[in-house]
Amino acid sequence: MAITAAMVKELRESTGAGMMDAKKALTENDGDMQAAVDWLRTKGLAKAAKKSGRVAAEGLVGVSVNNGKGVAVELNSETDFVAKNADFQQLVRDIADVALTVEEDVEVLRQTHLNGRPVEDVLTDAIARIGENMTLRRLHVLEGDTIVSYVHNAAAEGMGKIGVLVALNGPEDKAQEIGRQIAMHIAATNPASLSEADLDPSLVEREKAVLTEQARESGKPEAVIEKMIEGRMGKFFEEVTLLNQKFVINPDITVAQAAKDAGVEVTGYARVAVGEGIEKKEEDFAAEVAKTLSGN
Repeated sequence: MAITAAMVKELRESTGAGMMDAKKALTENDGDMQAAVDWLRTKGLAKAAKKSGRVAAEGLVGVSVNNGKGVAVELNSETDFVAKNADFQQLVRDIADVALTVEEDVEVLRQTHLNGRPVEDVLTDAIARIGENMTLRRLHVLEGDTIVSYVHNAAAEGMGKIGVLVALNGPEDKAQEIGRQIAMHIAATNPASLSEADLDPSLVEREKAVLTEQARESGKPEAVIEKMIEGRMGKFFEEVTLLNQKFVINPDITVAQAAKDAGVEVTGYARVAVGEGIEKKEEDFAAEVAKTLSGN
């Protein structure tokens, strides 16, 4: 019987198995869907399906840099305990290294081969082996003359709870030195963009609208309000754009000035924090114990 892409897709969705495993299961069982499910179960490859609905909001960010290119990948797990697992950490390291070969597209990364198999299939095997849901959630790629990386709350070399990449132009030794300091600054302050020009216009308009409404409630004339908004927006840009922020290591100068004093220019950055934007399900202690005892 001919094995179609639709059949493979159906089996993958029902079992959580990898693409190649699903195809093999169908081939081995002449396209019989139920027999293929049982085949995957006997091989231990369908266990991941039970985990796939769980929220994975912990994990690690892995960073890797080579020849003017840096990547930061976020691999999520259900618990922080698994993030300390040597198998999980090796998986983060391997995926980060593979990510250096692709563009900034996490879907492409999932299909890229790692040790001869697609990353998503390797991940499915890890889910079955380790026993927790995992998600390869994000990939950021940064290129420049010099790329400096930094991880905050490091669990192992090149991975932690926050991963930062900074791209700089200028002498490499100077770029490496000031770049690490700027990367630490970014980890601490989480700027919204590199500069005012890079800010999301909707964010700017929303802030301006709020400040305008606040000023109008004060009862001041429109001409005065306009000047007030101009000053307050300037303060806003100082707070949220990297180059205009006060440098945490020397608050007397901006990040842009610190880079200039070092003889370099910051051209880009990326900051990835584990679990940001994921809504975590809150459970009381009794529910957690019950879940553990039930083995689910």
